[in-house]
Amino acid sequence: MSYLEHYGTPRHSGRYPWGSGKNPQRNRSFLQRADDLAKQGLTKKEIADAFNMSTGDYVAMRKIYKNQVDAENQLKAMKLHNKQWSNTAIAKELGVSEGTVRNMLNPNRKQREDNVKYIADNLKEVLKTKPYLDIGEGVNRQLNISEEQLHAAELLLKDEGYSVHNYRLPQVNNPKQFTNLKVLCEKNVDRKDLSEHLGEVTSPDGLYFKDYGTEAVFKKPVPSIKANRIKVKYDEEGGGEKDGVIELRPGVEDLSLDGRRYAQVRIGVNGTHYLKGMAVYGDPKKMPEGVDIVFNTSKHKGTPVLGKGDETVLKEMKNDPSNPFGATFRQLDYKDAKGNKHTSPVNIVNDDTDWDKWKKNLSSQFLSKQLPSLAKRQLDIRYSEMNDEFSELKSITNPTLKRQLLEEFADTCDSAAVHLKAAALPRQGSFAILPVNSLKDNEVYAPMYDQGEEVILVRHPHEGVFQIPRLIVNNNNREGKQILGTSPAHAIGINSKTANQLSGADYDGDTVLVIPTKGQRLKNAPPLEGLKDFNPSNVYSRDHDDPIRTGKSKDGKKGDGFNKGLEMGKASNLITDMTIQGATLDEIERAVKYSMTVIDAEKHNLDWKRSYNENGIAELKDRYQLRYDDEGNAHRGAATLISRAKSPTRINERKEIYGTSRMTPEELERYKNGEVIYRETGRTHKDPKTGKIKVSTEEHEKMAIAKDARELSSGYYIEEVYAAHANRMKALANEARKESRTTGRLEQNKQARETFKDVVGPNGTLAKKIMLAELAAPKERQAQILANSAMKIKEEQNPKLKEKENRDKRKKLAAKALDEARDAVNGGIHVKRYQIILTDREWDAIQAGAISDTQFQKVLRYSDTSEIKKRALPRQTTGMKASTKSRARLLLNAGYAPSTVAADLGVSVETLRKEFNNFNGMEVG
Repeated sequence: MSYLEHYGTPRHSGRYPWGSGKNPQRNRSFLQRADDLAKQGLTKKEIADAFNMSTGDYVAMRKIYKNQVDAENQLKAMKLHNKQWSNTAIAKELGVSEGTVRNMLNPNRKQREDNVKYIADNLKEVLKTKPYLDIGEGVNRQLNISEEQLHAAELLLKDEGYSVHNYRLPQVNNPKQFTNLKVLCEKNVDRKDLSEHLGEVTSPDGLYFKDYGTEAVFKKPVPSIKANRIKVKYDEEGGGEKDGVIELRPGVEDLSLDGRRYAQVRIGVNGTHYLKGMAVYGDPKKMPEGVDIVFNTSKHKGTPVLGKGDETVLKEMKNDPSNPFGATFRQLDYKDAKGNKHTSPVNIVNDDTDWDKWKKNLSSQFLSKQLPSLAKRQLDIRYSEMNDEFSELKSITNPTLKRQLLEEFADTCDSAAVHLKAAALPRQGSFAILPVNSLKDNEVYAPMYDQGEEVILVRHPHEGVFQIPRLIVNNNNREGKQILGTSPAHAIGINSKTANQLSGADYDGDTVLVIPTKGQRLKNAPPLEGLKDFNPSNVYSRDHDDPIRTGKSKDGKKGDGFNKGLEMGKASNLITDMTIQGATLDEIERAVKYSMTVIDAEKHNLDWKRSYNENGIAELKDRYQLRYDDEGNAHRGAATLISRAKSPTRINERKEIYGTSRMTPEELERYKNGEVIYRETGRTHKDPKTGKIKVSTEEHEKMAIAKDARELSSGYYIEEVYAAHANRMKALANEARKESRTTGRLEQNKQARETFKDVVGPNGTLAKKIMLAELAAPKERQAQILANSAMKIKEEQNPKLKEKENRDKRKKLAAKALDEARDAVNGGIHVKRYQIILTDREWDAIQAGAISDTQFQKVLRYSDTSEIKKRALPRQTTGMKASTKSRARLLLNAGYAPSTVAADLGVSVETLRKEFNNFNGMEVG
């Protein structure tokens, strides 16, 4: 009869500290006992259980003890060899083979690679210069050692008092997803210390892998130009009509845009300041001798170019050598006349490649101010697209992929219910604006649209239809051709009057939506009379000796300072609520004047509180946002579903319940129907101000926790349109989760594993790709750390990024920060996250069950799931995809011409005719 004998845990038993190596006999005893249990047929897990430790710790400890015994044997063998003992005699003395002795005495063998103590000692050396070391997944490949060796070194260091912390870092580009860190620190470093130094976490680059360099190469120093190369064109000189435009002298090598005609840039000046705006090539004939840049500004003559504070033309650099502009940017290189490579002072913030990535949709802020029929149609199209995607996902046969995609889809539906974005209108696009002041007031230079075509422009934040210019495309304008060229991808030209109607847009990178009007009933109106010549700087300026105060006051009173993001959100919600409830133009005008003051309050030191009082904002809030709860308490704030959907509310802290065995029958029933099950944690905390015990709470968007979107409605028809859409998106999310929870797992097939040995075997093509992906993982984690650190700095410098209304802007900044961080950790080479790209044979192997569910999850982690999704979906042999055809049908029935629909979908009119049987029975325009 077999039995397990408990030997005691090495970490807690015995005279000497675990892993110290001071008791060689104990090390040998441990190994002997472990070998005895193995001979009884026990598995590694069963042996680990016998020693009361995890399997990983057992394997690591065995490695440590074996290395220590090997080291002792080697030392003894060398001593005996020096005493002229033969290899045979040494082998007999040590109880090992003669071959082992020869190996011990070989000076060239890679004994260090198997020596855990050597690995640990090297890590300690690295800690002296990098006190927070990433030792997580993939680092062992960087070090060219096994996972067991690294884990053993980790345990050895922990036993010496070094700290190891596991940390879940929110991904900068998707805060709902986490990057798991394992960080080795100096002795006595606690979790709080690590949290405060996350930006310093780095991997032990260069310890073994010379091919990858010694250390990660970070951003090169940012060069500057001399201020005497710049001519400032003030408002009185016409600079206000091109406010924010940086005109570069053509042919100057260090100021080249590297093939671009325009880009949003930052240019360092004198090492202390920088230019911020849209760069274009200027007319060299209009530039003074010796000047290479003309900078256009709306500031007045007499404003100093350089200096301290905000009242200068150029902005001061931030105290951060790697990011002196407080924005993510890409550096350019140029070659001088001798062919030598240098870093350019021109740094790209946005160009066509960035604007091309911006998603096309219509915000509720814009659409709720249009006809309800238009909002309903575009929301219907959005839902139809999502529903068709759900049908496609259900047809996937690979259970692991299906389960993951359905969960991601459910999250997307939940988010769509909160953000209320509708499908874009045909041929709608986002474009940066540049000044072409020779255009008429009703013209736009936009070569991506047809000559003579009518379009409207929409800028966010969007306050009303009176801010929507309706323009005719004029692509024959000579100045437009000179500045933007004949085929700009993501920029248009307008004159300064049009820019002013767009809530005072300037040209430092502002973007607008361009929407063709043909076949649409799009509302717009002339600018409000009271806003035509309104300049908040002239009306609400303050004494410069008393600058506006932001944040909290010195005594910490809540709301005692100015929070631009918060005040802008309140003003925007007020205008939305007033518009929905039919406020007069005079009332809207008052609210917009206040909003315009808030926008420029910090920049121009404006008295926003006086604007609040003089424009009667409190009165407007009472009229349009005052409501009472069930207990008769008055509340002022977001009052309609459109404004309340994303507004925050606090509820008792809760956590998601995963295990069905822990659920009540009622919870289980809801879980089976696709709901996410939460329970309150019951956690409490002491209020630091009052000392009272309070229930812990957490913040959520109101729509996210509403069971029925109509709970947020005040009863207007446009709210019902959006409520119905939000509810069906929530229902679709539950349907997707319900489907996911009944989907099985990928079953491994031994026969398939043998058939596809060339793919899944130890040296198989897919195994090698997984290895490369894991090798890249530490660099990806380092990029996430750097990007998080960069975003933390941005949020400290610009607190409004944390506000709900700036979520999209933050997301874009985060994506760019991550791209930039990936460049940094890869020696300045622009790379994306390593991705596994499957071959047809590798996909066949997966589908045949040659790998396990766990292995396939690893493949998915390092792959572009959209590409795998294409493989998994049923092949489309002929015709259009179901989702594309659905959108086409809705557009055609809405009255769009076939040519317009075809252009929007990227298909030919002939394809549409075939799909819809020559439009038989359809109401096509």
